[in-house]
Amino acid sequence: MAMRKVIIVIDDDASMLRGLTRLLRADGFEVDTFTSTDRFYCSAEAVCIILDIHLNGQSGIEFSRRLTESGILLPTIFITADDSEATRKLALESGCIAYLTKPFAAEALLAALPRT
Repeated sequence: MAMRKVIIVIDDDASMLRGLTRLLRADGFEVDTFTSTDRFYCSAEAVCIILDIHLNGQSGIEFSRRLTESGILLPTIFITADDSEATRKLALESGCIAYLTKPFAAEALLAALPRT
């Protein structure tokens, strides 16, 4: 039996979650979605996190740091509608595998996903 490949998506925009879920499922992934970090849990089958940088007053970059500090070491793709040089620098310094500005091309996201 093939191992499940789960992508975790955290974004406070319900339409973005729906769109990403459809895209990722069509590409063969399973998807766990969250509208905030409050109820986040990490599936053992998770291979990547797609994380909005601005989550209703929460920092996706800070949340990513907390995950790393707690031992959850998953490749992270940051997405944002509010691009700035400072935000981009912080995201890239955090070790993300991709930084995408909304709206982004589906192909750009799919190309960034780990395929192991």
